[in-house]
Amino acid sequence: MSNVEKMSIALTAEQAAMVRAAVETGAYASSSEVVREALRDWRMQREFESDQIAWLRELCQKGEGSGKARPLDMDKVLVEARRRLKEARKVIRNAG
Repeated sequence: MSNVEKMSIALTAEQAAMVRAAVETGAYASSSEVVREALRDWRMQREFESDQIAWLRELCQKGEGSGKARPLDMDKVLVEARRRLKEARKVIRNAG
């Protein structure tokens, strides 16, 4: 870790206790390791959320581009949903 910058951060008593406990149990060698992993996880979560937003935007655009909405026949929707559920249960049973 050649390019390390020291930084002071403020934590609540509960957060500080969590960091200390992680080090004391041997899960981490130092409080810095705990914080670095937390930051990596935070960054991954942000990237995941960004990807999800892009995916939802794409779905919205596809939906808007698919034409005008029309009424659904809920009886047909339920029949199809039950058929798919039955098929999925078969696949699960056969996989086990």
